[in-house]
Order: sequence, then C-alpha cells, then structure tokens
Amino acid sequence: MVNKMITAGSQVNSCFLPGSTIGLLGGGQLGRMFAFAARRMDYRLHVWDPLENSPAGQMSDRQYPVSYEDLNCAKEFAQHADVITFEFENIPSTILMELEAQRPVRPRAEVLHICQNREREKNFLSSQGYPLPAYRIVNSAASLQAAVSELGIPCVLKSADFGYDGKGQFKINGGQECETAWAKFNAQRGVVETWVDFQKEISIVCARSVDGNLCTYPISENIHHNHILDYSIIPARLDQQTQLEIEMLARNITEALQVVGLLTIEFFLTRDGRVLVNELAPRPHNSGHFTFDACVTSQFEQQLRAICGLPLGSTKLLSPAVMVNLLGDLWEKGPPNWYHIFSESVAKLHLYGKSQPRSGRKMGHYCVLADSVEVALDKALILRKLIDRRLSERTKK
Repeated sequence: MVNKMITAGSQVNSCFLPGSTIGLLGGGQLGRMFAFAARRMDYRLHVWDPLENSPAGQMSDRQYPVSYEDLNCAKEFAQHADVITFEFENIPSTILMELEAQRPVRPRAEVLHICQNREREKNFLSSQGYPLPAYRIVNSAASLQAAVSELGIPCVLKSADFGYDGKGQFKINGGQECETAWAKFNAQRGVVETWVDFQKEISIVCARSVDGNLCTYPISENIHHNHILDYSIIPARLDQQTQLEIEMLARNITEALQVVGLLTIEFFLTRDGRVLVNELAPRPHNSGHFTFDACVTSQFEQQLRAICGLPLGSTKLLSPAVMVNLLGDLWEKGPPNWYHIFSESVAKLHLYGKSQPRSGRKMGHYCVLADSVEVALDKALILRKLIDRRLSERTKK
C-alpha cells in the first residue's frame, strides 16, 4: 500500500484542496460571500470583473478589472487559476468556452449558455417535460400580437437576454398594447408568458458534486416588491406533498443539466396547487443568503466544495429564518440606523461593500433567526421599520 502526502494546492482525484487558486467571474455580493467561504478554507481567489474594486474584488488576491470579452485576459486568467466558476449569468458563454479549453469550468459553459437566455432555458425545460407557464417566442410586433391572441390576457413580455429583478419585462393587458410594448422593448427576441395566478413564489438551491451526488437546501418562500426580492421566509410554508414535488423537480433539473456546482430553481405555486418552473440560476442565489447564518453549510461553501471536487456539506437548517434585502432606497436620508439590528440578539447583518447606494440596488441584507417562522417574520419586519430613517423623518413632520 502506497501512502501519498497531500500538499496544499495539489489536485488529487479531481479534488482541488486548500491552497488552490479559484478563478471567479463576477465581482458582486454573491462573489463577495463566496470569497468569505474561500478565505476561511485557505483558498486563493482571483476575481475577473470590469468594475475595479468590486465587492468580491475587495476580498481577492488578484483583480482583473477588464471587459469580459478580452481574450488576452481570458488566457492570463486561466493560466493562474486551478478551477473556474462564476457568480452571475451575464458573461459571454464564448469566454467560458475559451476558459474551459484550458481549465475546469464549473458549472460548465453549456449550462450558462442555456440559463442566461430565457428562450433557450424554456425550450430546454419544455423539451424535458417540466411544468412551465405557457409561452411563445416573439421577434416582432406582429408575432407579439399573435402570441397574445393565443395565450390570452394578461400576459408578460420578457427579454430573452439580460433579464433580472424585473428588468426587460412588460405586462400586457390588451392586444392594442402590443405595438407600444414592442416599440419600448428594445430587444430583437423575447418570450411571452401567460399570466400566472400564483399564491406563492418559491425557490430552492440544489447542489451537485463532481461525482454526481445531489443535495437540496430548505425551500424559501419569497416576497417581491417592484420585481425585486424583498424578503424570504425559511422554511417555506408548504404542505409536505408540495415540498417533495419541488425537491424532486430540483434534483431532476440539476441532474438533466449535469450541473457541477449550484443550481437555483424558482417556482410559482398556483392558487389551484400546481408547481410551475419559473427561472433557473446556475449559481448561489439571493434567496439562499439565509444559509450563511441558518444552515450547517452555507450555499457559498457548498459552491466551493462542489467545484473543487470535495464532498458536499450538510444542508441542515439549524433555525427557522427570515432574510430581508437592504436596497439603496434605505440610504435616502443617510445610512440606516444599524444600532437596532445590533440590538436584536438573533439578527445578523451583512453589508456588501458598495460605496454608491442607488434605488433598487442591493446593498446588503440581514437575517433573523427564531424558533418559528412567525416569530422570525415579526421581528424582521419590525427591524425594517426601525432602521428606515425615512420613516423617522416622516414621524417628525
């Protein structure tokens, strides 16, 4: 029997061990929290993001503040990384393919290619027989008019590319609106979906390892405001049969895509009890931020474990939780009053290192842990009112 000494930074059986260098495309808050997990486990991190001093770049060993289309940067980036991943979808899949020819990219470039475009994503899901809202692909005002006639009103027009947080979406309430909607659309192709009368929006993060092992996190119940996630309740308030259906769908979709890393699946739960797939995100997700404080293994450590070929960690929920987004609007009258969050012993504050607050921009979040979702929700919503200086200004008046 031969004993092998495993040294830092070495690769054994496709495992990248502590000391290895991870290349991360995207420098936002998801990358920043990924960096925390990587740092704790003694991995080096190189961040490629066009924005200099990005939130993730602040935590990295090296930053590449260069356009994602720079092929010379791609060669250098791959040369200095052991394994490569990404933290958002708006990256040219051609660049990932270039990187993939030199280093392991996880999830693979084809997964990003499918998930970064609504047309390809929906066609993939439809071809696999997964439950979706009825949809049509459109490329003109005339085809939009035809789609609205077939799907009925109301319906939603969504851009095929670069859509998140409600961007590039138009609700259509009547056929006469098609010409106006298409003129404002500013895209060559789009997806029209039938309007879904849902009772809940829910999501689940699924992890898949190099050797094909799968695990899922507790399901999040998500409340949105102006198309942006406002807060998440964990575990989602669902019956057991619905929970099992969602977990099964998540596992099947992740396996069908052969993801190595994370895949977040967003669902609608309709008023008549049907579960419909809404969108896919092959990365950590805003609705999974609760895992940082409330689970044995955070979604960010799990991403690290999966892409490095390590065994997956436990996704056990240690406590019910509510996660609340902190948007730039809260800074309108100055920084929020953080003292109230620090005064709550079961609250955890996370800020993203962004210097310029803007309306709708995600600046941070906080989690509240409690023995029940009801108590956590009550405390979380009370805290939001307390930290909002705009409310105190109105009270004074």
